[in-house]
Amino acid sequence: TKYTIQLAPLRPLPAPLTIAFLSDFHAGPTTHPQIFRDAIDVIATNEISLLLLGGDFISYKAKYIEELIPMIAEVHAPLGKFAVFGNHDLWVDDAYLYQQLSEAGVTVLINQNAILPEPFSMISVCGTDDPWTGVVDIEQTLKNTESIRLLLTHAPDGLLFLNGEKFDLAFAGHTHGGQIANKHGQPFMLPHGHLSKQYHHGLFDIPDNGQLIVSRGIGCSNLPIRINAAPELVLCTLS
Repeated sequence: TKYTIQLAPLRPLPAPLTIAFLSDFHAGPTTHPQIFRDAIDVIATNEISLLLLGGDFISYKAKYIEELIPMIAEVHAPLGKFAVFGNHDLWVDDAYLYQQLSEAGVTVLINQNAILPEPFSMISVCGTDDPWTGVVDIEQTLKNTESIRLLLTHAPDGLLFLNGEKFDLAFAGHTHGGQIANKHGQPFMLPHGHLSKQYHHGLFDIPDNGQLIVSRGIGCSNLPIRINAAPELVLCTLS
């Protein structure tokens, strides 16, 4: 899915910023690795500058990330690769996941932010801990950020912890778009989280704040099936 996001005129960029966002891989027995390969191949055919990863890299066991890591490592993203953890990651050996992602060139943000290199040094990528399985510290996440904030949170419920703080564009996954939906894409059931029901998939204007993109994610959780909720790679141009 491709989005073009226009910032307010008072928040200029030197050039359009191209972002790939992937979430909810769920590497393991419920997701065929060819789905990862397909997504990475699509990224390779598009000139992206920034890779964002929304968590839930595995299901059940940390070792399953090993089939995913070589593909993430090959992604060319000149401005960096950044990730947050999801609930499934924190249920296993997240230290091992952190190590594997680091070796693939990914910076895992746990209540932290990172300033992008020039010429985009006016942008901070801000990553929260998982809203429910982790411990969100929004003050630490947004400490000393630059003028434009990209918020990366595993689930839409990360917005509940903002305490009045502002962002320009947020990215979340977790919902899978319901994973099983009717022909109109309306989910039959959604994961836990109050905002997962309100923001289950798509682009949303958040009242008195920025815009939120919620992805259906790549893999399958619990059941190895998707109906009317296809795996999704998000390509976003920020200008």
